[in-house]
Amino acid sequence: MSSPVVFKNKWLPFFLIAPQLLITFVFFIWPAGQAIYQSSLLEDAFGMSQEFVGLENFMNLFHDPNYLDAFFTTLQFSISVAVLALVCALILSALAEQIIRGSLAYRTFLIWPYAVAPAVAGSLWLFLFDPTIGVFTDMLHFLGVDWNPKLNGSHAMWMVIITSTWKQISYNFLFFLAALQSVPKSLHEAAAIDGSGPIKRFLTISFPLISPTSFFLLVVNFVYAFFDTFAIIHAMTQGGPSNSTSTLVYKVFNDGFIGLDFGGSAAQSVILMILVALLTVIQFKYVEKKVAY
Repeated sequence: MSSPVVFKNKWLPFFLIAPQLLITFVFFIWPAGQAIYQSSLLEDAFGMSQEFVGLENFMNLFHDPNYLDAFFTTLQFSISVAVLALVCALILSALAEQIIRGSLAYRTFLIWPYAVAPAVAGSLWLFLFDPTIGVFTDMLHFLGVDWNPKLNGSHAMWMVIITSTWKQISYNFLFFLAALQSVPKSLHEAAAIDGSGPIKRFLTISFPLISPTSFFLLVVNFVYAFFDTFAIIHAMTQGGPSNSTSTLVYKVFNDGFIGLDFGGSAAQSVILMILVALLTVIQFKYVEKKVAY
C-alpha cells in the first residue's frame, strides 16, 4: 500500500484559497456589508450629511405603492422568463440531439445568442418590436394586434420577457444538451423495443435522469431573471411605460442613481438579497427532494 501524502507546509492551503477568499470579500461580503450599513442611514443627495434612522427606510418601502408594484412585477417577470427559457431550451436540446446530419451547425446557431451582450440584445429586439418600423410589429399588425410597447405596459412586459428568454435559452441549451448526451443509449433502445415512442421515452427516461441539471438551471434562471436582466430592461424600456417593467433590481438603480435616495435604494438591495436567498433555500429544501441523483 502506498503511504499517504502529507503536506509539511501548513500555510500552503491558505495561500491557495486566498485569491478566491479575497475576491469573495471584495465583490460580495464588503458590498453587502456596505448596503446593510447604508440602509440604516438617511443621506442627502450629495453625501455630505447622514443620519441614523434604523429600520425607517425599510418601513417606508412597504408603504410605497410603487415598490409593491415592482415586487409583483418582478415575480411575474422572473417566473415567466425562467419557465419559458427552461422549456424552450429543453425542447431545442431534445430536438438537436436527434439530428444526425448537420448537428454541429444547428448547435452552433443555438449557442450564438449567449455571446450577445444583454444591452445589445435589448437594442436588437427593441428594433424588431419597434411600433413603427419593427418587423415583428408588421407581423402582429397583419394578425390584427395593435402592438405598441411604448404606450401599452403589457406589450412592454411581453417584449422584455421574450428578449430575456431568448438571451438565456442558449445557456440552458448547453447544459441540457450535455445532460441528454450522458443518458445511456441502451435505455432508449430497450424502451424502443418495448414499443415506447420518442415522446414517452423522453418523459420516462431522459427527463428523470437529467433532473439534477434541471434543478441547477432552475436556480440559475431565477437568479438571472432577478439580476442579470437589468441591462435588457434599461436598454429597452427604462422601466416604462408607467413603471410597468420596473423590476426590483431596476428600481434599486432608479432610486439610487437617478433619485439619489441612497438609504432607500440600499434597503431595497438588502431586501432583494434576502428574497433571492430565501427563494434559493426554498428550492433546495422542497424542489431538490424530487431530484434523482
